[in-house]
Amino acid sequence: MDFAQFFRDKYPPGVPAEIDASQYSTMVDVFEKSVKRFADRPAFSAVGVTLTYRDLDIQSRNFAAWLQNKTSLKPGDRIAIQMPNLTQYPVVVFGAMRAGLIVVNTNPLYTTREMEHQFNDSGAKALVVLANMADKVEEVLPQTGIEYVVVTEIADMHKPLKRKLMNAVVRYVKKMVPEYRLPKAVSLPQVLNVGAKQSFKDVDVKPDDIAVLQYTGGTTGVAKGAMLTQANLVANLLQVKPLLLSRLEEAKETVIAPLPLYHIYSFTLNCSIMVETGNHSILIPNPRDIGGFVKELKKWKFTSFLGLNTLFVALCNNEEFQDLDFSGLKITASGGMALTSDTAKMWKTVTGCDIAEGYGMTETSPVISINPLTAIQLGTIGLPIPSTLCKTIDDEGNDLKIGEPGELCVKGPQVMKGYWQRPEETRKTFTEDGWLKTGDVAVIQDDGYMRIVDRKKDMILVSGFNVYPNEIEDVVTSHPDILECAAVGIPDPKSGEAVKIFAVRSNDKLSEAELREFCRERLTAYKVPRNIEFRDELPKTNVGKILRRQLRDEEVEKKKENAA
Repeated sequence: MDFAQFFRDKYPPGVPAEIDASQYSTMVDVFEKSVKRFADRPAFSAVGVTLTYRDLDIQSRNFAAWLQNKTSLKPGDRIAIQMPNLTQYPVVVFGAMRAGLIVVNTNPLYTTREMEHQFNDSGAKALVVLANMADKVEEVLPQTGIEYVVVTEIADMHKPLKRKLMNAVVRYVKKMVPEYRLPKAVSLPQVLNVGAKQSFKDVDVKPDDIAVLQYTGGTTGVAKGAMLTQANLVANLLQVKPLLLSRLEEAKETVIAPLPLYHIYSFTLNCSIMVETGNHSILIPNPRDIGGFVKELKKWKFTSFLGLNTLFVALCNNEEFQDLDFSGLKITASGGMALTSDTAKMWKTVTGCDIAEGYGMTETSPVISINPLTAIQLGTIGLPIPSTLCKTIDDEGNDLKIGEPGELCVKGPQVMKGYWQRPEETRKTFTEDGWLKTGDVAVIQDDGYMRIVDRKKDMILVSGFNVYPNEIEDVVTSHPDILECAAVGIPDPKSGEAVKIFAVRSNDKLSEAELREFCRERLTAYKVPRNIEFRDELPKTNVGKILRRQLRDEEVEKKKENAA
């Protein structure tokens, strides 16, 4: 079937079937043009400080100059960035890119085990980290190849007096910064001050150069880095932008950004699309603090909101949020996890704004499809974005007809270069003729809209974060009293899915609480099993493979029975 022809006439008026990729060569090109066009416009705000596009230009240039003059780092070297949503983040990211470095986005919630793996796997030579998690860096640093550590504190982008006062409160009053000792580390304000006195030389960044190593879980339980090139990121910017243009205006939007910028969804929307259009992103460092989040929202006449299902539910259930002024809100986008119809209706009732759901993967920079703002179909993931082809295949790899459920496969300029130093994993992820296999079972409707109907892979999706069973099982079975276990995702009204483990123990005295605490010390919070069930044995195939799907199906049936 000619999939290009099938999708070509499905786009709403004004949305092209193909993008013009010649508009920008790289994300550095996007950035440098935007900071000149929108110099006096606000770019990013967080914790009481706002950076204009001119500020962003100057400070990222200072960071890049420090990298060039005060370190031995060369273009192509990797720099890990580990911090929540603060204005320092875009300064460091764009500074690193301007110096030709590859950004390694690192979750600040990672345990030392996860940090050590990612730093070593990526070969990171530098790290920029928030002081609140620098104690973990102290622990893992000797086991890594990191040569340079830059520590930033929450208020570092404020002017000196306010910076000193706010950082002191965070450290000594709120006690949010554990003690750490990193004698060779330098502070970000010091780096920026030194860089301001150094010369900066433009780097010849090419479209096929890797821009970001974005880590995602693997079926082997080992996180692997998706190599997203400059061209991948530029393409996704140009693909998504036309679908927002029915309501998105240049230099006029105030966008609420609660999702972490280190996650590819927010990274692309806030550090790419909103920067290219000269818009203002309000960064929320801790969206789990709903009270603090709503207090921040009261300060802004916001026009756009980027979130996911669990966050929408938590906000709509907050009385103060319900009383906010939503008269300016014209765009709400959802991604990262499935949007339920109940949540979409509740959000519309509270805010008066429809939610446009999209779909993507880390490996696709990330957007594959989105609901056009003028033609939203609840329950679907929308239409493939411009210059993107989608099809479904059966278990043998044969193409299926429109309307037949099968594994969703994707082709487009946003598809990653491959997995970092993992050619075999890369090969398994693509079909022989170059289609990326998503691992999700979908139906492509006659009108081009798509629906996800099942998950082929065993990945668990907790509040938009990928959790892979093998990683959980590796940790659980490392406990001396556990013989074997299986991790599955079970439906959860708050997080979409929650992790449940079924375990066979050798010591009957081992309690659920003890095993959960064991996991908590070794796994990021969202990966820690919420439910634990001890069994005498686990279901297996005739060759001894644990049947995760059978266990998951049992949980689904159990829930149906309880509901009845």
